[in-house]
Amino acid sequence: MINVAVLGYGTVGSGVVEVIETNKDVIDKRAGQELHVKYILDLRDFPGDPNETKVVHDIEVILQDPEISIVCETMGGNEPAYTFSKRALEAGKSVCTSNKELVANHGAELLRLARENRCNYFFEASVGGGIPIIRPINDCLTAERIVEVSGILNGTTNYILTKMEQEGMLFEEALGQAQALGYAERNPEADVEGYDACRKIAILTSLVAGKTVDFHKIHTEGITGIDPTDFAYAKKLDATIKLLAVSRETEDGYQISVAPYLLKKENALAGVNGELVRYGEMISQTENKELKQKLKQIRNDCEMSQEKLYQIAREKSYYVPAAKATDQEISHVKNILAGISTH
Repeated sequence: MINVAVLGYGTVGSGVVEVIETNKDVIDKRAGQELHVKYILDLRDFPGDPNETKVVHDIEVILQDPEISIVCETMGGNEPAYTFSKRALEAGKSVCTSNKELVANHGAELLRLARENRCNYFFEASVGGGIPIIRPINDCLTAERIVEVSGILNGTTNYILTKMEQEGMLFEEALGQAQALGYAERNPEADVEGYDACRKIAILTSLVAGKTVDFHKIHTEGITGIDPTDFAYAKKLDATIKLLAVSRETEDGYQISVAPYLLKKENALAGVNGELVRYGEMISQTENKELKQKLKQIRNDCEMSQEKLYQIAREKSYYVPAAKATDQEISHVKNILAGISTH
């Protein structure tokens, strides 16, 4: 049996527990043994919750229990997530997280601690968890020299910009709708000012470059200054506006920025309007089980449609998958990642 402790029982933490319980048979089969949530750390009590007996209020209960081998950090922010993750790794417990702020600030150190204590620090969900992107960079593209990474890394701002373009909304109106629907936080600064995308592109560039990138030094602009006039000009140019995170390799290192870009309609990113991404976010934030199930069904249908398009592209040789990495290539990337903490 693999015993797991989940740190935080908010939207993300409760979602993790639900997925483990709902997909228990599949997970256990793939893991080769039973995966069991033994503890849930939170300051609050949850009377009447099916998992109320698993809730503890002291991190020491988890750290001192030799049966806990995996800690899932869902608290968000730097502290106490950093301290708890660090101590768990020092105790030889593997840690997984979706906390992009923590990874951007302390990822190199936590990876080093995991290596020293012969456990793992996984952060796939911190950037593009629904794609995914981190593992493909580490495992599938080891033989490739990646000279540029660019993309729409924040779903909230993409939703707002889509509403402004397609429905003529003002920024404040679109933001208010996003908040009402639960897409944007009550304090949306991290999203609309570009900080969330900044941390994500810092993580991706660190993996590609093989050394830590300080996200504080990345030029970052948000979307608060975008108004209908900007979209009017974009329309005349047969273009649209998207908040992009871009990282390019140059002779002097990596040039990284987060800012609104004017994209011609033929650009692949111009047509990304957030529907599939939004399903994933809505599912994790929905408490109504019937609605959650319906959203999952809609999302799965969308994914199946994309899979059919992918198969057609492969059959017609429009898309050729990369060859599987050799053991030598995998070893090379592991050595690069091992050197992250030394830079």
